[in-house]
Amino acid sequence: MLKTAETATPLHPLVAERWSPRAFDPAALDDDAVRSMLEAARWAPSAMNHQPWRFVVGRHGDLAHKILAESLVDANRVWAGHAPLLLLAVARSHEPDGRPRPTGSFELGLAVAQLVLQAQALGLHAHQMGGFDHDRVAAELGVPRGWQPVVTIAVGQVADPQSLPEPLRSRERAPRARLPLTDLAFGETWGEPAAVGV
Repeated sequence: MLKTAETATPLHPLVAERWSPRAFDPAALDDDAVRSMLEAARWAPSAMNHQPWRFVVGRHGDLAHKILAESLVDANRVWAGHAPLLLLAVARSHEPDGRPRPTGSFELGLAVAQLVLQAQALGLHAHQMGGFDHDRVAAELGVPRGWQPVVTIAVGQVADPQSLPEPLRSRERAPRARLPLTDLAFGETWGEPAAVGV
């Protein structure tokens, strides 16, 4: 299912065709694909090359996948558990000496973005979710102090939207939409559109 964005300017197909489905084929992903996505995340930029991100890998049928699927809020649990791969993305929130790391979540976001685009390059899709029990997964998966679960990511092949209940089925088929650039990029005054020809 192709849902190419109607962009204001041409974009690389990996960006224009990336979207977050809810209908996933449960067929297992091979180790090469999983390793490739994690390797893309590994090479994301980070301040001082500290790489303040970690991933817990849950493959369908293993304990990590079960814990991650069961921790999801009901609206996500209804579909995300079908994905063959669930990843927990974790950011360093504090340095080993106890100092806060305010950019940890940002740096994790860079790593997740690269992982998601690598998934797209492999013909897969990823859907990131903040709707899960953060404390539960931290406790059950042994996330240490100083690290914070941020998102759970479902990854796999897209399945037929008919596999979803309504209203998710309709949302799956709906066109993608975003705010216009004039609402997102400002010039000298907040709210004044940037002079970038939009």
